[in-house]
Amino acid sequence: MTKINIQFSRFSAFYTPLIATMAGGFLTEEGLDYEWSKAANNDAALQNLADGTVDVAQSAVGVSLIQLARGDRPAARHFAQINELDGFFLAGRHADPDFQWAQLEGADVLVDHGLQPMAMFKYACMKAGIDFDKLNVIDAGGGADMEKAFRAGTGAYVHLQGPAPQNMEYEGVGYPVAEVGKP
Repeated sequence: MTKINIQFSRFSAFYTPLIATMAGGFLTEEGLDYEWSKAANNDAALQNLADGTVDVAQSAVGVSLIQLARGDRPAARHFAQINELDGFFLAGRHADPDFQWAQLEGADVLVDHGLQPMAMFKYACMKAGIDFDKLNVIDAGGGADMEKAFRAGTGAYVHLQGPAPQNMEYEGVGYPVAEVGKP
């Protein structure tokens, strides 16, 4: 069998098609033995792809857009759409079936400051007609740190990739109020 190394920039249920390809035995059926890992950050996944450390990298297209904005040639070409929506959710402290994005103005919101998550969150705010600068945006670090901060009482809302908000709902500590991909 040919061995391949797959690296994720984030390991999440959001990337289920790639995970299912591995776990479902499809790669093995094609004669491929795989190992997977999670990169230290988005840039690392593409750097590892460029230097041959990994054979396949899952990475948000935003990384390439940033490289283009700097005037650099992207280290890799994104060639497959893994999903249709953003994969991030907004969770609040209480269930709110009538949630409106305008409720975020003036509220403390833990927001993922990663390249693609932040860009999509700002885009969702714009699509919903709210001024991002009117939010009290909190940077608590990565997803696990943001979830920990929210559980400890920081913020009225938290912006997390699924399934973290759904898990918090199951535990009764947070409730998904909006999908970022559907403002």
